[in-house]
Amino acid sequence: MRLSVILITHNEIANLRDCLASVAFADEIIVVDSGSSDGTVALARDMGARVLETDWPGFGPQKNRALDLAQGDWVFSIDADERVPEGLREEILMTISQPQHDAYEMPRLSSFCGRFIRHSGWWPDPVLRLFRRGSARFTDAAVHERLIAQGSTSRLRHHLLHYSYPDLESVLAKINRYSTDAAQAKFAAGKRSTLAGACLRGFWTFFRHYTFQRGFLDGREGFLLAITAGMGNFCRYAKLAQLGRNEVKS
Repeated sequence: MRLSVILITHNEIANLRDCLASVAFADEIIVVDSGSSDGTVALARDMGARVLETDWPGFGPQKNRALDLAQGDWVFSIDADERVPEGLREEILMTISQPQHDAYEMPRLSSFCGRFIRHSGWWPDPVLRLFRRGSARFTDAAVHERLIAQGSTSRLRHHLLHYSYPDLESVLAKINRYSTDAAQAKFAAGKRSTLAGACLRGFWTFFRHYTFQRGFLDGREGFLLAITAGMGNFCRYAKLAQLGRNEVKS
């Protein structure tokens, strides 16, 4: 059974080498890049990946472009800030050699500012990533895309590692970028918000992460995670409210 690994990139030079090294066991690696200027494309090619340079249509459409290039019997989707540890690698190879299902999800262990988070709603965080080619496709959402599988699905035992936020600066940068995209997508879908609603959503997100999802057990990083999660939700709906105000003014 041939295995294709697919990923999308934009200025991922800091992450890409370790990511590609962790999936070097695949039969082919496909990278779809949207205008990187930091050497990402050259590094991907040097490490044996097949690279398509293209524009940016959003996360879902971009991942489907990568999927359409895959030629393996099985496909594994990974992000540049993720790694496949040895245990998961062996389980993937064993699974596709004697498959019992059409698609497989796996737990994902994510780090936040240097600490792996096991509470705060972040664990076990099952993600669907391994599937028989032709049995799954990404939604067309610009942000928060999902992989939708047809047929039977099961879960692997070993986890995928996710180095999502190395420091607070990266957290804030992603909040700004993602909240803008999310607000625009919601606005285009006809949704509206108010500043008061944004405040309530932000507070509730913090409270849920830190209390109900036991973020306090993750120490200092758990508190920071809850704060920034609340900030992200606040920014998303505050920007949506601003789009609505601009609409009225025009």
